Amino acid sequence: MFKKLTVHLKKTIKLIILTAISILIIVGAVAFFYKPTYSVSINGEHVGYTENKSELQAKINDYINNGEEENTAFVQVNNLPEYKLCLLKKNIVTNDDEIFEDIKNEGVTYYRYYAIAENNEEKTFVKDFEEAESIVNQLKEKDSNNINEISIVEKYETDKQEFADTDTAVASLYKEAPKPDPVQIAKAKPKTGGTVNTSTSLGKGAASLGISLIKPISGTITSRFGVSSRVRSSTHTGLDISAASGTPIKAAAAGTVSFAGYKGSFGNMLAINHGNGVQTYYCHCSKLYASVGQSVAQGETVAAVGSTGNSTGPHLHLEVRINGTPYNPQNYVY
Repeated sequence: MFKKLTVHLKKTIKLIILTAISILIIVGAVAFFYKPTYSVSINGEHVGYTENKSELQAKINDYINNGEEENTAFVQVNNLPEYKLCLLKKNIVTNDDEIFEDIKNEGVTYYRYYAIAENNEEKTFVKDFEEAESIVNQLKEKDSNNINEISIVEKYETDKQEFADTDTAVASLYKEAPKPDPVQIAKAKPKTGGTVNTSTSLGKGAASLGISLIKPISGTITSRFGVSSRVRSSTHTGLDISAASGTPIKAAAAGTVSFAGYKGSFGNMLAINHGNGVQTYYCHCSKLYASVGQSVAQGETVAAVGSTGNSTGPHLHLEVRINGTPYNPQNYVY
């Protein structure tokens, strides 16, 4: 019995050895003649092979995110490659570059740049926001007559634009203001001055005003209370409502004008005291019609929409303050 088991064991070991040798021979033959690679197809069509799909896909992703040209925002590619592992004869070469060129030929490049518009008509183009802002600021410093109609528009387009340098753009957009009549100025110019609190510490909730407010203007809200933006140094203390330059601004409630004049980044500004510590601010105005100390009625026109101060387009910056602390105007109006 033992002898039979020994013979059977020897036969089994010999079979295992022969099987292992056969597998090694097959694997060696496959390794000698073939190499593991990836078959690549786009939209169901075979386009080639790659040995390193991670490297090829990383190259494609970089192209989609950054493109190959200046001011590229992104490249739209509708059909990305699909990969399938396979064994390929060693004498067949991969074609990563050709596959990448196929992707490029299909891609649609979108360019990002900035248009400077006058009355919503695009006049000139620059490559970045900083340059556009510099042009607008120079027009403000020069007191260009059309500054209240100038705005900056971010663009994403498939067509390239010819960019203007800063000096050329300022020269093409600048409009000299007509010389005013000194007599009319003396009659129309409101009395300016007064004091105003510009604290940026925001109030929370909806404190009681004791009065009802009406909308100073009708328009689109473009920036809300408490938001942060690169165009301002602190969180937003009011509400921005976009409207055409010159749009009449009405007093949100009856009261007495406590400040009228130019106030730094607020531009031309009017503040109305409504009693019990409640004030409303109207900023970036193109014109002020009310004087310090003047009593105004609810709904009375006190100023006009503009783009003075730190502004990239005509709008009203409205603030509601209680004892100097700004509260969200949308708790009371809009």
